[in-house]
Amino acid sequence: MHTQISAQATQWVQQQLLDHNQLAQSDFSQALSLIGSHHVDYADIYCQRTAYESWHLEEGMVKSGSFQIDQGIGIRAVSGDKTAFAYADNLTAPSLIQAAKAVRAIGQSAKEQHIKLSAPVISPVLYSADNPMTSLQATEKIALLHRIETLAKAADPRIIQVMAGLVCEHELIYLNRLDGRIHMDVRPLVRLSISVIAKQGERREQGSSGGGGRFDLNYFDDGKIQQYVSSAVNQALTNLEARPAPAGAMTVVLGNGWPGVLLHEAVGHGLEGDFNRKGTSAFSGRLGQQVAAKGVTVVDQGNISQRRGSLNIDDEGNETGRTVLIEDGILCGYLQDETNARLMGMQVTGNGRRENYASAPMPRMTNTFMENGHTPAEEIIASVDKGIYAVNFGGGQVDITSGKFVFSASEAWWIENGKLQYPVKGATIIGNGPEVLKHVSMIGNDMALDSGVGVCGKDGQSVPVGVGQPTLRIDEGLTVGGSQT
Repeated sequence: MHTQISAQATQWVQQQLLDHNQLAQSDFSQALSLIGSHHVDYADIYCQRTAYESWHLEEGMVKSGSFQIDQGIGIRAVSGDKTAFAYADNLTAPSLIQAAKAVRAIGQSAKEQHIKLSAPVISPVLYSADNPMTSLQATEKIALLHRIETLAKAADPRIIQVMAGLVCEHELIYLNRLDGRIHMDVRPLVRLSISVIAKQGERREQGSSGGGGRFDLNYFDDGKIQQYVSSAVNQALTNLEARPAPAGAMTVVLGNGWPGVLLHEAVGHGLEGDFNRKGTSAFSGRLGQQVAAKGVTVVDQGNISQRRGSLNIDDEGNETGRTVLIEDGILCGYLQDETNARLMGMQVTGNGRRENYASAPMPRMTNTFMENGHTPAEEIIASVDKGIYAVNFGGGQVDITSGKFVFSASEAWWIENGKLQYPVKGATIIGNGPEVLKHVSMIGNDMALDSGVGVCGKDGQSVPVGVGQPTLRIDEGLTVGGSQT
């Protein structure tokens, strides 16, 4: 099976990216030889072609549909801690040579050399190379969105508005490195998003859900669609009954799955190599130290089959894998790309990622999560005298240097005497990521990854990611911002 998929991926890249643009392997060898004639530590050529399609339903109609193809080339040369980068939004041999001449200026002239490229490297296969856009006809995609609206409005008469979106991508990657390695990847990506508005009297509340990953549109069968619709509807109806959230320092229980976005933002970014090399992370220089409560193990894993944040190879050609960042509370690793690993004297972890050909890679997360503990979720809630149970999160802000964060809960409940009493609205969770980890007192046995909707931003670049965690009880270090005192 792996051979068949690899052959299919190779065919996609050869025909649609290289042959279509009249590019030959000799063009890349010439460009790399030009760069290699100067003293540089590392260089690569990154070619990309992305086909993108989206459909959006609102007010009972599919109001918009779009299709576009974007392609280009990015060339990078690294000398010490300096990087030269050039890109072109066309894939031609002249633009390739011009960009190569521009970036090689970062290093001093050296002797002429000829870079000989090897055969493409075979990598593990985590997802199909099939184009997800062709897995359903246009009429079937439109019908899928209408089915979502029908199900949502039939669920409860208080649902007055339904919005749904379907997005597909098919990305082809061709990467050449100065060491002669050639890498190819074909990356499918789909996402279905649902948002509903419920009205009761004059009050309106919203609920949302969805999912996705690196597979085709047949993943969204009737059962999966019903699951997403029910989740969005239940969230909106729950929020109709919500009371003002209390305010102050208190015990907080974080739900499993998507609430791992707090871990991703407040802790994960601080474990990326560039921030630690520059000494701007709260975790800088703390390898081997206790940075979290015992039992807390945080992992970044980019090789989970078909997950949104997974990649066969990162954007520097290195295989993704499992990187343990914190183990039983001890800081034991950072996420590294080629440059930061070399400058820090550490191993590459397969976390060099870029938004597209026009962006230089940097250390980024893939699927980041906290591993399971041993306590059932219901026991964690039953252990709380008074506190907040944050089931789901919306947006948030984080300061990487200090670790301070603010997150808004899109669904939360008041806990009293070990029972969920009523939903609360307007709760914000405020704290410091590294400090909060020290106050995790109970870890659930229900670890779940999110449904496949995460997008991570860093330095103006966005990439798809996954997050996850089990249910957690945090006794100190968190303040709930709310309207009720």
